[in-house]
Amino acid sequence: MRPLLLAVAALVTAACVRNAPAPGATERSTGDKAPALELVAQSPRQWTGIAVSKNGRIFVNFPRWSEDVPLSVAELKDGQVSAWPDATWNEWKPGTGGQSHFVAVQSVVIDDQDRLWVVDTGNPQFKGVIETPRLHQFDISSGRLVRSYAFPPEVSSGDSYLNDVRVDTVREVAYLTDSQAGGLVILDLKSGSARKVLKDHPSTHADADHLMVMGRRFDRQVQSDGIALSPDRQTLYWSALTGHTLWRMPTEALLDTSLDDKALAGRVEKAHTIVAPDGILFDSKGRLWLGGLEDGSIYRYVPGGAYERVIRDDRLLWPDSFAEGPQGWIYVTTTQIHLPPAERGPYGIYRFQP
Repeated sequence: MRPLLLAVAALVTAACVRNAPAPGATERSTGDKAPALELVAQSPRQWTGIAVSKNGRIFVNFPRWSEDVPLSVAELKDGQVSAWPDATWNEWKPGTGGQSHFVAVQSVVIDDQDRLWVVDTGNPQFKGVIETPRLHQFDISSGRLVRSYAFPPEVSSGDSYLNDVRVDTVREVAYLTDSQAGGLVILDLKSGSARKVLKDHPSTHADADHLMVMGRRFDRQVQSDGIALSPDRQTLYWSALTGHTLWRMPTEALLDTSLDDKALAGRVEKAHTIVAPDGILFDSKGRLWLGGLEDGSIYRYVPGGAYERVIRDDRLLWPDSFAEGPQGWIYVTTTQIHLPPAERGPYGIYRFQP
């Protein structure tokens, strides 16, 4: 058996799907009973992104933050993790190229047309971009690659690390964050052309020099990271991971190519002061979900309305990425980034009903 398949087999046997809530301290800031946090799956390997299809298929990705990453993209199926779309896509090694192999995947997202998008940073282990960063679009029914978008050096190169993506399927535009160099990337899905904006603006850079994450000091400065598109597609929200501000801008301004960064800066708005988050997500009801890194929590923000902590739970060790599944379930991964590897337990996926 090839080394990759042996590694996959080990990963498969160690990841399993749960159906019962695990014990934990859960509370709500308003004093009301918090939604129950249900364990969905665990893995001995660190995942970041999660995507859930309309019929409940769950996809995850494993970032190449070390040399020992046997899988980049996988599907949770029948209680086990399997390489997706196949083993070949997950067989990248230095020098093999990234056009038909996953190099360093940071996130997976399913859009409202049930298509899977994979963000490949081309930057394994944060050592710099060594392969062209790409955004892949897959048909999940067949596993077929529909289109791959390559980002030119002026958009993503050097220390860039494309982090997360949101797709406007009406305007055919994708928005991405760069969490290492800072900035927002706007990709025209029709032409394939991309441009980077606000790369030097304070909103796309850390506004704190460190975080205290569940009692542990986190000294790394991470720039624009979480990104969310309002359900009406009129407003884009984003936040730096090392920071406490939720920013927003009308998408009509971002799509106006006549506006330079100076003009765009005048359209940036501070939406709210927030707990330091990683991933953020609008659900179908227009509620924005944010992972609270510092206190192991999940917050909810309603634009123009309330911002409140909904869940606080000791199992939420660095809540990372969110996805909405059938029947309104909200899924979240945990990545334990603030803990030394020797102190980490299994990485979890949880879900709750708002």
